[in-house]
Amino acid sequence: MSNVVRLDRRSVIKVAGAGALAAMSRPLRRIEAAEPVKADGHIKQSVCQWCYRDIPLEKLAQESKKIGYKSVELLTPDQFKKVQPLGLTCAVLTGSCTIADGWNQKKNHAGLVKKVCEHIEFAADNNLRNVIFFSGNRRGMPDEEGLANCAEGIKQVVGLAEKKKVMLIMELLNSKVDHKDYMCDRTPWGVKLVKRVGSPRFKLLYDIYHMQIMEGDVIRTIKENHEYIGHYHTGGNPGRHEIDETQELNYPAIVKAILDTGYDGYLGQEYIPARPDQIASLAQGYRICAV
Repeated sequence: MSNVVRLDRRSVIKVAGAGALAAMSRPLRRIEAAEPVKADGHIKQSVCQWCYRDIPLEKLAQESKKIGYKSVELLTPDQFKKVQPLGLTCAVLTGSCTIADGWNQKKNHAGLVKKVCEHIEFAADNNLRNVIFFSGNRRGMPDEEGLANCAEGIKQVVGLAEKKKVMLIMELLNSKVDHKDYMCDRTPWGVKLVKRVGSPRFKLLYDIYHMQIMEGDVIRTIKENHEYIGHYHTGGNPGRHEIDETQELNYPAIVKAILDTGYDGYLGQEYIPARPDQIASLAQGYRICAV
């Protein structure tokens, strides 16, 4: 008989349970807004401005920079000019297209081409990485027809994006909870569109929150489709709040999976703080993803 201690299944459960209870009993350390972030993160992080509308843009930029963020994103060109003097970039430029009225309607193409080209020029002039736009809502349109319409329209602007070295990204959004009827609501459809356009300057914005709702299987999807993804967004599910232990997604593991693909872009924090101290919440999100 070996003198190694043997534990039966019931004993193991008891030991594990005791450890879990001990861990739960430890008080959580409060994250102070002014506390400097000491993390060796390898992914650049960005703040999505619309989630913090109660905070003036300049103040949000200042506080974000203190935490360690390098970017405030989803800004219009005019908004970017306000954060630029603070030494921050804008990982994703917005304002060229609305979610509901996008490329899947041919009647929108002329206006979108003009606006997107203006944004490409601005992004290139200011060394900005991405310009975002959207598919638009279905409104009864078959997905294949919408795919063809989107490809036809995007091909009219992607040549300029290639010339100016700016990435065009279409966001994947859920049509189950937040954006009813939105067409680009699943990764396979988006990947098919990227292949149809056929340019290295058109990719997807993979929103982890939205795709958790529509598909789940986030890490496998990222690993299998990373070459078609140009940017990532976070968000806790359910509720789209903090990305901590209160929700179902394991963000440290997700971020590690993203980094393993060789991704060198930004991770946009797009959760809406549920806690009163929004800056402290933003600092917590930074720490969670600094892996």
